[in-house]
Amino acid sequence: MNPIDEISECMKLLSDKTRLTILALLKEQDMCVCDIVDALETTQPNASQHLRKLKLGGLVNETRRSQWIYYSLNRDATPYLPTVLEQLPSMKELLASRTNLSCD
Repeated sequence: MNPIDEISECMKLLSDKTRLTILALLKEQDMCVCDIVDALETTQPNASQHLRKLKLGGLVNETRRSQWIYYSLNRDATPYLPTVLEQLPSMKELLASRTNLSCD
């Protein structure tokens, strides 16, 4: 794939509000899908679909921790991703307001 096509595909991933919000959440901490569902106030299938696209695009990593799968940012995915992440708002207050986060 040529560089223009790669950038175009990545920009398509980043053009969705839900996926940008997921990246903003993951900028703060690694999260399991149930915590992402709670923070987004969405359904598990919806969050999983967006996470799948972000993973296929190489923007997030997934790691199994016992029975749970945790997602984290792949900060090295593209040279311009750190710049995009810098522009995303902090989600620290939202995460702090969620008392039932953590699948552990």
